[in-house]
Amino acid sequence: MVDVTAVPAPYKRAVQEELRGTLHEVSYSVNNYINASRELVTNQSISPSMAGRAVVQGEPITKRCNVYLPAGYDEQDANTRYDVLYLLHGVGGDQHEWLNSNGKADDQFIICNILDNLMANGDTEPLIVVFPNGRSSHDWTDNSFNAAGTNMLGFYYFDYELRYDLIPFIESQYHTIANGVDTATEAIAFNRNHRAIAGLSMGGMQALNMILGGYRHDSTMYTNTQSSWNNGLDATVLAPGMTDLFAYVGAFSNAPTSSRGSVLGKSIATNDHRLHVLYLTSGDKDGVVTDSYAGANDGLIETAGAFIEAYYQILVRDGYHNFDVWNNGAYNFIRQAFRTAGEQQDKKLITVTLQSY
Repeated sequence: MVDVTAVPAPYKRAVQEELRGTLHEVSYSVNNYINASRELVTNQSISPSMAGRAVVQGEPITKRCNVYLPAGYDEQDANTRYDVLYLLHGVGGDQHEWLNSNGKADDQFIICNILDNLMANGDTEPLIVVFPNGRSSHDWTDNSFNAAGTNMLGFYYFDYELRYDLIPFIESQYHTIANGVDTATEAIAFNRNHRAIAGLSMGGMQALNMILGGYRHDSTMYTNTQSSWNNGLDATVLAPGMTDLFAYVGAFSNAPTSSRGSVLGKSIATNDHRLHVLYLTSGDKDGVVTDSYAGANDGLIETAGAFIEAYYQILVRDGYHNFDVWNNGAYNFIRQAFRTAGEQQDKKLITVTLQSY
């Protein structure tokens, strides 16, 4: 087992130029999204009962994401292939939040410095990191918090875009180990071992609800119910989960609409794919997510049973709802991910209170 620790101070500083990865903002086509009428536009066979709303056909939209390519990546070298990590942003962020809002050191983005150092020091094999915009909606560039907005609804339908649009794009454009074109049983088992996903705050909720299988949410103006969180949102239908695509999942300060652990654990067990790593973390002074962090952990390991190999519950002392905690989450999650089955841990449940971040 790799020990969970504070981020070493030098890891936030830039490495030598030849050891730095490169960052690219790219466009891709999205066929699965929420339109202005709150319908799910899709080119897949998704029933209205499964989606929890009307399903229609429509024209694709174009979205953008940021892609970090590790030092030494060569587009002409198709023989060298890489694992992929998807890092999701918060409710007011976008594909730039992990970069711009996290700040710089030595004129380099801190998250890229952490990634560069992890790879340069052999803490992880070189990997590709994707920073998506997590709103699957026609107005995906709207960063405002509007519980009744389609931009907010889009957070709860990102799984369809991820499965049918973004992952196929990444795996067709870059030299990834995973190859989603191959859908044989053996290929699915192989590919999921080479994809990881994690997110901060709202992105942490998405990692839990969309990937493990929790509830979608919509505005109480449309559900005609009361919000359990007094934020204008309430649960609707269960998302099917995506553990067939991801073997490593992390949630950093998961947002209030995260489903309870008993719900998530049941979905994990029902979907019948073992998670190699599930990593949840929060700051002990984060008043935003105190209840949702505890709730997401409550009953999860009991209901998931043998379908989780290594389950991390990491509390950061004097940690708030900020990048001190989230950088720590990314640093430690990456160090646990992409290890062979059974290599990650000596015990199933790992609980740690870090004295610093």
